[in-house]
Amino acid sequence: MGRLLAQEEFAPPGVKDFFLPPIFGEVTKPMVLMVLSIVIVSAFFLITSRNMKIVPSKWQFAAESVYDFGRNNIAREQIGSKEFRPFVPLILTLFTFILVNNLYGVIPIIQFPTMAKIGFPLALAVLVVFPVYHFVGIKKFGLGGYLKNQLLPAGVPKPVYLLLTPVEFFLKFFMDPITLAIRVFAAMFAGHLILLVFTLGGEYLLLHAPVPLKPVSLIAWAMAIAMTFLEAFIQVLQAYIFALLSANFIGRALAEDH
Repeated sequence: MGRLLAQEEFAPPGVKDFFLPPIFGEVTKPMVLMVLSIVIVSAFFLITSRNMKIVPSKWQFAAESVYDFGRNNIAREQIGSKEFRPFVPLILTLFTFILVNNLYGVIPIIQFPTMAKIGFPLALAVLVVFPVYHFVGIKKFGLGGYLKNQLLPAGVPKPVYLLLTPVEFFLKFFMDPITLAIRVFAAMFAGHLILLVFTLGGEYLLLHAPVPLKPVSLIAWAMAIAMTFLEAFIQVLQAYIFALLSANFIGRALAEDH
């Protein structure tokens, strides 16, 4: 079989496939998709809320369902019913923005999840979520009170603080935003790579493999279709997890004790 496949070597997809050439100047496809996602999310909520009715249309119902999900199932549950309201716009924006950028990966022609580029989720985590949850905690408790609340959990024997405090500092001030970004990046990168493997592998088997191996291309494409549905589910799930953890960090910063 190795001799049969040797007719033309198959170049497997890899990291190089995520470095797309510029469309014009220094502007790349992921940059354009990122701006397009802002337009899509903004237009969706502006259009659906323009003429609100007691008996909602299908689009109004869809917008209200997304808003209710972000407000009650994410922000309220993670931050608490007393303090969640100011953060609903942020959590809803994070969820819908990441959702659209993730779903690009299964949309024909576009077929590229922008969150598979580490810079985008890292910017959201480090430049948006990380400053917000520390700022609100410092605003509520003061700098000293906030650091004490985060680094010196109540009910812990004092000698344990020698080990626990450096760990808490490292986790909450360094690892939290990094892991928040890596979760969505890794899922989108791996999922897109798997789709490339099955799609390009099926194309190679059909066009370049010997005749006895050509039917295997159907299996590869069947797997690509199945993985597309699985990837769509993961894309929605990862948008939810990013928003959920962001709300959780804010709720933790505002909590009286830990």
